[in-house]
Amino acid sequence: MRGQLKTISIFLVVFLCFACKNQTKPEDKINTVNQELNITAKDILGNPDYLAISYGGYRKKTREQQPTLAELKEDMRILSAMGVRILRTYNVQLPHASNVLKAIRELKKEDLNFQMFVMLGAWIDCKNAWTGHEPDHNVESEANAAEIERAVNLANEYPDIVKVVAVGNEAMVKWAASYYVQPNVILKWVNHLQNLKVEGKLPKELWITSSDDFASWGGGDAEYHTPDLEALIKAVDYISMHTYPYHNTHYNPEFWTQPDQEVDLSDKEKVDKAMQRALLFAQKQYDSVTNYMKSLGVNKPIHIGETGWASVSNGFYGPDGSKATDEYKQSMYYKLIRDWTEAAGISCFYFEAFNEPWKDSHNPKGSENHFGLFTVDGKAKYALWEMVNQGVFKGLTRNGNTITKTYNGDLNALMDKVFVPPTHEEMKPH
Repeated sequence: MRGQLKTISIFLVVFLCFACKNQTKPEDKINTVNQELNITAKDILGNPDYLAISYGGYRKKTREQQPTLAELKEDMRILSAMGVRILRTYNVQLPHASNVLKAIRELKKEDLNFQMFVMLGAWIDCKNAWTGHEPDHNVESEANAAEIERAVNLANEYPDIVKVVAVGNEAMVKWAASYYVQPNVILKWVNHLQNLKVEGKLPKELWITSSDDFASWGGGDAEYHTPDLEALIKAVDYISMHTYPYHNTHYNPEFWTQPDQEVDLSDKEKVDKAMQRALLFAQKQYDSVTNYMKSLGVNKPIHIGETGWASVSNGFYGPDGSKATDEYKQSMYYKLIRDWTEAAGISCFYFEAFNEPWKDSHNPKGSENHFGLFTVDGKAKYALWEMVNQGVFKGLTRNGNTITKTYNGDLNALMDKVFVPPTHEEMKPH
């Protein structure tokens, strides 16, 4: 009996020690929050340990059906598993972004090792945007002030998560004909946010930018080279530029079409060469923004706020157009852009994590619906097949589905959908 009591006593001591060791103490949570408060945008942007991605969690054909908190947490776990540590969101008019922040905070409470930061977008419009009336590109929307205020409130509520606020998304580029504003509007709000930092009304280490097309940052046509743009470049903490070789396979196809010297290559070699040229196109646009910035005597970081490649298109980029669209080319572009930016110390908010069917809801095969690395139902596209092979997503689900490969993992079936880029002659209008 005495021996049994001794054994039980030893067991209880060991059990209690184990329980104490694994119990989360309140001070542990406080320390974790404090550590993440001390991590700044300067620490994570350009850092290859903090993979960046653009994120929208919408699963339906309308944004009126917002993803639930549980669905957002499901996505956060998937992205975290593939190494993503920074998300980009687009507006705070809708509940999506604030719910993403709630989901991240809950996940951090559940797991002290969970880490995810956010580049929080505030949407900016011109007067009459999306109203059916003629947009007035010289006057801003009355809704912008409230949007900025919401972004400020969220940045203050989640200082351990929100590390960047971006004023506007493609809000200055003139092909955004429905809503673009002049640079002075973006400058006004960037200066407002910078002043709040000085006044102690925003975290002083929060970085402020605007996320826009390379041309809007002075890398293209000289019509964008204005005093207001110069002042904006000096006001932001870094430049967030977009580059889309994918769209330029239709609008500026010189880089995309087959050169005469490649006529004897295999079809796969022709595709691979075209994708290498697509990377060079993106690099050239990045360099053009860098050169313009430096011509102003400014030297600050430039990161890529958006770039991506769709996997389905029945329009300009599909089989009857530039033949740019399929999962093989998407995978190649993803790898090429990641390899370049990580080696160069550039953050790339790759567009995008998951397909979002609301973007072109009346045309299911429209390219805008198919930029995701995952389908809506959680199938990993070819760019991520190797991660599936490695068991990266084991135990994770989306919409109740385990993470599997598109095409049931049949590479031959996938390659049957790959089209060779056209010749110069084929791209000419008929």
